[in-house]
Amino acid sequence: MTQHPRIDDLDRDILKALMHDARIPYAEMAKRFNVSPATVHVRVEKMRTSEIITGTEVVVNPKLLGYDVCCFIGINLNAARDYHSAIEKLKELDEVVEAYYTTGAYNIFVKLMCHSIEELQYVLIDKLQAIDEVQSTETLISLQNPISRNVKP
Repeated sequence: MTQHPRIDDLDRDILKALMHDARIPYAEMAKRFNVSPATVHVRVEKMRTSEIITGTEVVVNPKLLGYDVCCFIGINLNAARDYHSAIEKLKELDEVVEAYYTTGAYNIFVKLMCHSIEELQYVLIDKLQAIDEVQSTETLISLQNPISRNVKP
């Protein structure tokens, strides 16, 4: 069983603040939480070292970049042993933004972002379904994304 790093209320408060605005200065958090900036720095570094914090990223609005089609594709492989090679080939497709190894109806479940339905059709036929390890696919087109959030610390 994996041992999870222990965090306390101050760590949770720091995480919430960073998740709300990753650019918040340590001094501002220190003032808000009534501790020193050095304490905040030490806590953040501890959470980086223990991999609770795995990075920072810029979140873009895909629609404003012209990505009008979001879909999810369930992929059935020819055999379970095809998983690793299929994942390597899926990594090469820029349109694949997430992939999950799953139980249930599909071996792999991916999230794809495309500029148009025509581009999606091209990706499905000429890229994804052209992968030798892929036996079949099922595509679900997303109409909207009403909930998108991180886990609660």
